[in-house]
Amino acid sequence: MTNSGETRHADDVPEGALLPFLVLTYGIAWGVFVLFALFPDEITRFMGEPSGSHPLFILAVYAPAISAFLLIGWHTGLAGIGRFLSRLLLVRMPAVWWAFLLIGIPVIFGLGAAIKGNLLPLSLPSGTTGALIGALALTAVIGPVEEFGWRGLMQPVLQRRMAPLWAGLVVGLVWSLWHLPAFFLAGTPQAAWGFLPFLVGTTALSLILTVMFNAARGSLLVAALFHYQMNNPLWPDAQPWDTYVFALAALAIVWLCRERMVRRGSGVTEVVPGESRFEAA
Repeated sequence: MTNSGETRHADDVPEGALLPFLVLTYGIAWGVFVLFALFPDEITRFMGEPSGSHPLFILAVYAPAISAFLLIGWHTGLAGIGRFLSRLLLVRMPAVWWAFLLIGIPVIFGLGAAIKGNLLPLSLPSGTTGALIGALALTAVIGPVEEFGWRGLMQPVLQRRMAPLWAGLVVGLVWSLWHLPAFFLAGTPQAAWGFLPFLVGTTALSLILTVMFNAARGSLLVAALFHYQMNNPLWPDAQPWDTYVFALAALAIVWLCRERMVRRGSGVTEVVPGESRFEAA
């Protein structure tokens, strides 16, 4: 992968795929919530109460990934999907960002929980080790999958026309608004949150991840791990204070990395790596 500022090679996903991606992503996810609104009794009877592990909720969460894979397959075929997935193997990233990913994020959650007065005592989900393992596994196969769409397709396409700062802001706003129906559906994780802090926090997270994503040459693995850390059930409940701490962290990180963040052409622009780069990876 490269972030040299070129737009795209001939067999990459075109910029025109962005609109269909958004239509599909919003259409699938918001369509699911329309079903919940129109047929609540029938869905509950046959598929259970709404929750973060409900099959239809998972389908909604998978919408960005489903849309990305459909469009990548349409434009580049199965070979292109294989090259796209090779971005999971990109692990080289400056040590400072690995430290932030693995240590800094839990520290921020801990700080937010301390401000809230909710840091101690710590407790496992449902109070058992088995429940914790189940929660960790469920977290791994739900939220992080979104990144095949957000950072897999949308971010690189936007960075062909925008500096990383603006691309990160756009992705953050789209990402936030895509969650909006979940705030009105009982049983979802978002039902107990306020949307405005979520909007601020998610946009801040998008900016932080933009820096890390470009530093890691467009790594899907880094994006997925970052998303996993945001949902990690090990961290204490710090809402909404963690949001404000992440916002401050985003401002500091963007300022420190401002030279690259405001320069168009400094971000990763490939969705599907070119043949030569794929073979050399």
